[in-house]
Parts: sequence; C-alpha cells; structure tokens
Amino acid sequence: MRLILVRHPAPHVTSGTCYGRSDVAVAPHEMATVRASLQATLPAGVPLYASPLRRCAILATALAQDLPASELHFDARLAEMDFGTWEMQPWHAIARAEIDAWAADLAWYRPGGGENVLAMAARVDAFLGDLLREQHETAVIICHAGTIRLLSALQGRLPLEETALLAARSAHKIAYGATVVVDF
Repeated sequence: MRLILVRHPAPHVTSGTCYGRSDVAVAPHEMATVRASLQATLPAGVPLYASPLRRCAILATALAQDLPASELHFDARLAEMDFGTWEMQPWHAIARAEIDAWAADLAWYRPGGGENVLAMAARVDAFLGDLLREQHETAVIICHAGTIRLLSALQGRLPLEETALLAARSAHKIAYGATVVVDF
C-alpha cells in the first residue's frame, strides 16, 4: 500500500511555541496555498484519512470536495503528541531540566505530564494496522510532523520501542504542506 502523508499548513501560533495536541487554527491564506498545491498533485478517488485537529481537518474536508470520489475518515490516532502542560508554552519558558529529562528518555518520558513517544507510536501503529487490513492501493493521510515521522519509521517493522526512538531521533525536516510517500 502506498501512503501519501501530508503535513498540515502552518498553524497560526507564535514561532517557538509548543503546540502538539492543541487545536490551533491555520491562517486562511496558508490553507488556500497548500490546498491549491495539493489539488494538482494528489490522486483522485483514493480514501483520505485525517487527524481531527482543525489544522488537518479543514484541509482534509476541502480536499475531499476537490478530489472526486474521495472518502474522508477522521481518526484521533493520527493526532499530534500531547505535551500536557507544555502545550501553548514558548519552548524557552519550559524548564531546561524537564527538556533534558525528556531528551534522556525519549520513549518513556511524558513531557508536561502528557503523552510519551511510545504511547503515540502505539496509537499510530494501531491506526496503520487497521488501514493495512483495508487493502487500499493508495491512501492520503493529512496529519502532523510527529505522526509522519512515526509512520515513516514503522516501515522498518522494528519493535515498537525502537520505532518510537527512531522517529523521535530523526531530524524534523518536514515542511508545512509537504508530502512524504511511504510504501508498505
């Protein structure tokens, strides 16, 4: 199965803000630019899956209208990581000791008391398992950089903790509105 992973448009938040699971908006011009770009490149008639967070859901809804015969499914397992009390805080305002603790235990540490990377990996893996059972040739997934990194890491079919660490340690170079293609 070919998965076309699409990162949501740039959210309307101050640069340097931790906004994982927060349901932040996207500026209309950002949405229009990404939508126009994707209309020309995404295949029609394939199922669309999306995180229910606004920055993904609005784009996915628009694309489902743009791409004939595309089914749209929202799945909370595609949401970005929950950073607990770190959400909507400037990264520089988060205690250095907390960030260091997370860096020392990427798989198990719960930043801000939220979700750890291993828990996120488990829910993304469960989504992927269900999707693979549907046996589509191609599917489009509108989601977040963390989710894209995990789906990419899951290609290796390593044990889940190793997959989580691989994704957490991978460089974050996924631009807003970018697509990443992975094959399973």
